[in-house]
Amino acid sequence: LVVAPRGAAGYLARHGFKQVVEMAVGETLCIQGVDITATPANHPARPLPGRPRTDCLGYVINGSRRIYFTGDTDLFAGMADIGLGLDVALLPVWGWGPTLGAGHLDPYRAAQALELLRPSLAIPIHWGTYFPVGLRPLLPHLVRQPPHTFAQFAHDLAPDVAVRVLAPGDALDLTGFYQ
Repeated sequence: LVVAPRGAAGYLARHGFKQVVEMAVGETLCIQGVDITATPANHPARPLPGRPRTDCLGYVINGSRRIYFTGDTDLFAGMADIGLGLDVALLPVWGWGPTLGAGHLDPYRAAQALELLRPSLAIPIHWGTYFPVGLRPLLPHLVRQPPHTFAQFAHDLAPDVAVRVLAPGDALDLTGFYQ
C-alpha cells in the first residue's frame, strides 16, 4: 500500500503500484489501528514532464507513538499546531545538491522548526543520498555534514529535544529510546 498526494495514483499505477490511497491536507486514513493524517508542507510545486501535479504533503502517523514526517518543506505558520504531543519529528536538513531552493530546510531552519514542534526526538533526514553526478567528490561536506550541523543548532535552540543522526539506511528502535 502506498499513501500519496491526491493526483498521484495514475502515475504510480503506471509504475507498478496497484494499491495507492490518495490523500489531501486534513484527511486521515486508518490502517490496522494506525492513523495517518496528511498535513501541509511549504514547498513550491515543480511539475516535471510525465509526472502529475500534486500538492506537497507531510504526514502525522499516530500509533503507539506520534511521528511527524514533514516531507519537503520550509517553515510555515501551522507547524506549531502540528507539533502538539509529538514523540518524533523527521526533519529534512538539506536538499539534493550544493544549494537549497525554496521549500527546503537547511540545518539552522530545521532547528528552528524544533522550536515550533517540540518533539521528544528529532531525526534529520533528506541529506547525503541524492547528489548531482560528479559533485559528491568536490563537495563531500554537503554529503556528510548537514545532520551534524543540525544537531549543534538543535542543542542551542531546542535543548530539550533529543537528536539522533542516522546514516542513510540505518534504523532506530523507538522502543529502546522510550524505555
